[in-house]
Amino acid sequence: MNDKSHRETIFAEQAEILEHQECAGDQYILRVAAPECARKALPGSFAHLQVAPARPLRRPISIMRSSPQQGWVEFLYKAVGEGTRLLARRKQGETLDMLGPIGKPFRFDPERPRPLLIGGGVGMPPMIFAAQQLKSEDRFKSFVILGSEVPFPFSAKPSAILMPEMPAGVIGAMPLLDDWGIASRLTSLNDYPGCFQGYVTDLARIWLEALDPEQREQVEIFSCGPHPMLQAVAALAEEFSLPCQVSLEEFMACGVGGCAGCVVAVREEDGSEAMKRVCVDGPVFEAGRVFSRT
Repeated sequence: MNDKSHRETIFAEQAEILEHQECAGDQYILRVAAPECARKALPGSFAHLQVAPARPLRRPISIMRSSPQQGWVEFLYKAVGEGTRLLARRKQGETLDMLGPIGKPFRFDPERPRPLLIGGGVGMPPMIFAAQQLKSEDRFKSFVILGSEVPFPFSAKPSAILMPEMPAGVIGAMPLLDDWGIASRLTSLNDYPGCFQGYVTDLARIWLEALDPEQREQVEIFSCGPHPMLQAVAALAEEFSLPCQVSLEEFMACGVGGCAGCVVAVREEDGSEAMKRVCVDGPVFEAGRVFSRT
């Protein structure tokens, strides 16, 4: 555990809060000025934020968007515990002590130009960040599926991007993705208008089955969300013999690989298991190395 290769790529910054927007379901969108982090952040990266001056223990939060040109990064988080509730009280103009970007990002294969991006709950931000990066490369034709059991942190709109593979009435999309020209659809079990009524993997299956074999060979799956969802995504990828990368969500103390408090068992090439730190060895791993094969 003496790998120090990440230490020159993680920056400590006093990040000024530029915007802090409260959304439905105790969700918040936070934008901070952090030029070094913005310059180096990649989809799958996260930052470790000090939620309040009197609370030294930081919180890891995935990066949702970045602007290297304007020097800001943006996060989506849900206030679920004391730490994130303290963060939710922070105001525009205040500064946050921040470390980032941290972690190994998603890797996109030009031989797989149909990325399927699946995000659930607070696992949506890495998928939005991935879509932001992929939109700049014409070779990629991404499809994003976002699922939530609380109201989405944006006002869903009927998509202007037609998708004949979708069931009738499944037209709800994230406006930002539509503006980027990236197809997206929303899922929930809560009967939200325009959303697919079911799990993200149910809608992903419908889309995959509608592709012809040549199109399906061009797909790679990328996902972030709760552990049971990632298990289901990994099983779906295995069923269709598709490569799949997942970003894991784990509790972290130091966030930079020192405490080894976020280790998970990962299968090596030779079939043996090794304990890997989610913070710096991940958070992105090949799904088949983290979840047991059926």
